[in-house]
Amino acid sequence: MGLSGLILLLALGSVLLTMANTLYSSYRVQHDLLIRNTLEANRVYAAKLAESTETHLDSTMQQLAYSASVLASDMDDPAHVSEEAERLRLQTKSLNSVAIVREDGMVLAVSPAALRRAGSSVKTDWGHKLLITRTPAISEPFTSAGGRLIIFISHPIINSAGRLLGYVGGTIYLNSKNLLHQILDSHYYRDSSYVYVVDRQGTVIFHPDGSHVGKSICKNAVILAVTGGAAGARQIVNQNGVEMLAGYAPIASTGWGIVAQRSTQATLAGLNDLALVTFGNSIPFLLLSLVFILWFSRWISRPLGRLADDARMGATAEGIARIERIQARYVEADRLKKALLRGMSLTSSKLDRLNHETITDALTGLRNRRGLDNALGLYELGGQSFAVITLDVDHFKSINDRYGHDVGDEVLKHIAGLMRAGSRGGDMICRSGGEEFVILLPGTTVENAFLIAERLREAVEKMPNPSGGVVTASLGVAHFPSSAELVGEVLKKSDIALYQAKRNGRNNTVRYQQEPAVPADAP
Repeated sequence: MGLSGLILLLALGSVLLTMANTLYSSYRVQHDLLIRNTLEANRVYAAKLAESTETHLDSTMQQLAYSASVLASDMDDPAHVSEEAERLRLQTKSLNSVAIVREDGMVLAVSPAALRRAGSSVKTDWGHKLLITRTPAISEPFTSAGGRLIIFISHPIINSAGRLLGYVGGTIYLNSKNLLHQILDSHYYRDSSYVYVVDRQGTVIFHPDGSHVGKSICKNAVILAVTGGAAGARQIVNQNGVEMLAGYAPIASTGWGIVAQRSTQATLAGLNDLALVTFGNSIPFLLLSLVFILWFSRWISRPLGRLADDARMGATAEGIARIERIQARYVEADRLKKALLRGMSLTSSKLDRLNHETITDALTGLRNRRGLDNALGLYELGGQSFAVITLDVDHFKSINDRYGHDVGDEVLKHIAGLMRAGSRGGDMICRSGGEEFVILLPGTTVENAFLIAERLREAVEKMPNPSGGVVTASLGVAHFPSSAELVGEVLKKSDIALYQAKRNGRNNTVRYQQEPAVPADAP
């Protein structure tokens, strides 16, 4: 594949990835925003309905309280009692039925009269409990004798002397029309959102679908939270396996919980359609971009293609002339053109650099053993006199053992720095191996080399080093041609002097003067 094709492929890939990332990022942002907004809206909605329901129940209790005060002075008038029961039921349509009960459990009046309970006695435990507690109360939902799911709201009737005369109460049919049902049902959304109410045990007491009323809901996170008195919003999976976005709020006086929820799928349905429309609208711009990229890639690749073709002719006069005639249309092409014209020079420089790396010690940056041999070879060819200083770090193994090899390496680099600082520009400093170093001093007498070696030894001993302790070195000095007639022998002479320095107790410098006997156990 040519450069034009590569540029086209790269640009096309970049455009497609950018478009995909933009569409995905936009989708995720809108997705998360819809989820958060729906959860918050449902939370606020549930809280508002809980407040409205609480207000309604409080208002109903106030109506019962007023009737109780009216009846307290006229419980013995059957006509007045029946009239009050009828008025209370019809006043606001809050109650589906009303009953007025005497303190002995006798039902004095019932509205509507069709229930025919007047003259009978209260038979439920709840009714008898009301006569004992003497306090206003709202019952838990229960099923009446007629099979209705109801709640009973009551208020005691107490006269001015503090005597309990009975109670007045009303029922609310949870699956029939009344004011509470109207409050909850009037807010039912037609977009798959809906509201339902559960009692303390998680039993549904209101649902837009009446068939659910009276059923017990599985104890999911929302039901557990709202029946525990908490308000909030969260994403859940209902008992049918549908993901829902639910907001919830408790009704403090009854312990009920109101849940407003909408399916996640319905919430995101519009977003999916919007994503498809956005993608469709992007197609024309994508095609225009591809046409421009194709033209521009050819414009970029044309001079580079000519440079590649003409470079095959090599460094001939015709090839150079043809490269010089190429019009570089942009900076990179011009730079490549110039690079081709000076290619041989750059190649030579690269070879020199590679050669330098092969003769350089990686740790200290000094010449290595190969560099040392090369330098000796040059000195031998030139017949130049020079002095040699061989340096070996005393007890270097103990430094490694005590402080670790990393510190040992730092000590070697420290000593290399001291050698550089004390050398001249023409001197050659080498690390011949391990902790041993060699300095070649061209045109230097053995006496001067000895003085230089002594200064270096004192610097090694006195200058702070990375180990934190005292580091010393032993040094041997030799000279060509006074110490050896052959260049290859002078290093051996300086080594002999070095061994003598170690035998002398280390941390000293010895100048080679004669061939001493070297014991087999010399370090």
